[in-house]
Amino acid sequence: MTRRLGRALAVFAVAGGVLLVLHLLGADIAGWLADLFDALTEVDPEYVALGLVFQTLEGLLSALAWLAILRYAYPEAGIRALPIITAYAVAVAGNDVLPASLGTLVMLVMLAAIIPGATFPGLVGAQVVHKLFFVVAGAFVYLYLFISVPGSFSAELSLLEEHRALAVLLPTAAAVVSTLVVRAFWHKLRGLWSRAKQGGAILAEPRAFALKVVVPEFFAWLCKLGVIAVFLAAYGIPVSLHTVMTVAGGNSLANVVSVTPGGAGVNQAVNSATLTREDVDRETAIAYSAGQQLITTAWSVLLAVLLVSIVFGWSGGKVLVASSYREAKERAPTRRSRREGRRSAPP
Repeated sequence: MTRRLGRALAVFAVAGGVLLVLHLLGADIAGWLADLFDALTEVDPEYVALGLVFQTLEGLLSALAWLAILRYAYPEAGIRALPIITAYAVAVAGNDVLPASLGTLVMLVMLAAIIPGATFPGLVGAQVVHKLFFVVAGAFVYLYLFISVPGSFSAELSLLEEHRALAVLLPTAAAVVSTLVVRAFWHKLRGLWSRAKQGGAILAEPRAFALKVVVPEFFAWLCKLGVIAVFLAAYGIPVSLHTVMTVAGGNSLANVVSVTPGGAGVNQAVNSATLTREDVDRETAIAYSAGQQLITTAWSVLLAVLLVSIVFGWSGGKVLVASSYREAKERAPTRRSRREGRRSAPP
């Protein structure tokens, strides 16, 4: 225990050294830390603590759902809980600081390295299973905004509000095109599908899927809404179901359309647009959005670094995360080039 505590303390020292090096290289670390300090001191610490409790519970519950999915997919691997929780924490932190949700890809590479017998297609299949509930939850938020509160939907997606036929035609066209592509390349996709299907093994047992995946993810989603509600209250913004749903829907859309880390900038713009419709002044709306993002990002990074150092050791964890990050960056362009190659290949 003393040895692990020493490792944890060493992490903080190393993290301080990394920040110093980045500062010497020209990164505006001082400005980022100043903004973080302002965000922390602008609101009562009780709100910050409660919001971070909700965020930690959200990550833990989502990671436990991942654990169940992976144990059903690879029952002979003897998967332990802490490495999976740590890999998920790395994904959350990575998505907050890396563009295009690269943190998720880093997590999948990490899992392929630490789970005996795991394949990348199988882990992608597991990721799809893990996302099923959250897709339904996101659809529920937009359905609420579209049906229950007229006009709210247009704040997030005005194009579809003005051209509602697109809301039907675009998904239909996407489904038709996807079907044609799958049929055209089915002989090549068959082997890939068999490996990816292993990641969804838990779907063969609906009761286990409901109890071990849907239930913890449902409470994780409630915790996510709780984070929004706590920080809204911290900035003096009236908390209601509609306000929380509006912010949640705006954040979801910002993360989909943005390639910036954590949707930075886009989140602030969307939150400002949606909250001003609820009679919140623009300065308060931007302060809330920026403050919540700064505080939660700093906490997710700190938590990920701490877990990596405790579970894998500082040296081993650093090598694992760094190599996973390099492979994740290589995989992303490789997958794109393969698609481009198939399109340009002669018939």
